[in-house]
Amino acid sequence: MQRERFLTVKEAAARLNTTERFPRRLIAERRIRFIKLGRHVRIPESALEELISAGTVEPVQAVRRHRGRAA
Repeated sequence: MQRERFLTVKEAAARLNTTERFPRRLIAERRIRFIKLGRHVRIPESALEELISAGTVEPVQAVRRHRGRAA
């Protein structure tokens, strides 16, 4: 069994390709799971993956509709 990896705010920001402000806002708004160890904040890697999955929008398949001729 593999142990969960915990990311710092800086590492989470790098993973999301954002500034550190964005993960800090997610934490402040309680929109992501996090662990507080004294004054240190860590984000479980699985919480970051869940956030990414929840925000992923799948492409829509183009549906071709045939128009019949007007009689």
